[in-house]
Amino acid sequence: MVERLKTEYNLEVEWQPYYLRPDTPPEGMELPDYILKARANGSDERLRAMAELHSMPFISPERILNTRLAHESTEYAREHGKANEFHHIVFRKVYGKGQDISKWEVLRSAAEEAGLEADDMQNVVESGKYTAEVAGQVQWAQRIGVTGVPTYVINDKYAIVGAQPYEAFKNALGQILKEK
Repeated sequence: MVERLKTEYNLEVEWQPYYLRPDTPPEGMELPDYILKARANGSDERLRAMAELHSMPFISPERILNTRLAHESTEYAREHGKANEFHHIVFRKVYGKGQDISKWEVLRSAAEEAGLEADDMQNVVESGKYTAEVAGQVQWAQRIGVTGVPTYVINDKYAIVGAQPYEAFKNALGQILKEK
């Protein structure tokens, strides 16, 4: 959907990190009751239906994953001109294949698939090069009021929160273009 919007509206998309649960330990954690209740009320079915509209598989994670290494690895990918590719691959590994992106073997596989050097990525990320940068980006998101993912911030002024249908984005972009 984002790719379609990019071609129709000549948009530039930049993925930014955000931690829904910054207290998630490195090994992840059990799903909290509010997620289990949402799933019981059909949240996964809605997401699965949206994924099917775009011919994508959907596997709901069984645990809350720690995403720190994935976010820092994305910064490595950005530095090497492959942020969007890497992001899409990581997203597919989580929601299309049910893989745990807190594990280096999954991130290394994503790096190789994106055309990045996996050993270098792991070494640079483990050195802490991107830790402060990612923390700063997460703080920026908190300052502008982000509380959920995905949140799409348009022109640093408008936000669309949650997995929304294409029409929601198209309508929002139409309104923004009218204001200009």
